[in-house]
Amino acid sequence: MMKELIVALTLAASAVSADPVEGVWQTEPDDGAFAHVTMQPCGQAICGVITRTYNTDGEYASLNLGKTLVIGMVPKGAGKYEGKVWRPSNGKTYIGKMDHTGETLALRGCVAGGLLCSKQTWRRIK
Repeated sequence: MMKELIVALTLAASAVSADPVEGVWQTEPDDGAFAHVTMQPCGQAICGVITRTYNTDGEYASLNLGKTLVIGMVPKGAGKYEGKVWRPSNGKTYIGKMDHTGETLALRGCVAGGLLCSKQTWRRIK
């Protein structure tokens, strides 16, 4: 009985501590393609890996599958995160900022110390 209680409490604690951005998100199209990105813990931060890719013909096997797009996003409170983002179309990594609200995730890749940013709004898949 005690063992079952410990297992139940451990599972409940894990569920409570899950970050609200964990899951699968769909990017906006960039250079004619979009992706599904799986957001998951990476140490004390959140990282996002490209798990599916799509173009105008449907799903395809991009060379970017399995690559990390969202890098080390650290929660700052109130649904805000800071880290880095990688843009596959040009291979560059940018200062990253992320804002989570409900079923949307606003990502920004920035240069010039965060003064100039390009933004995408992703929607939750699951």
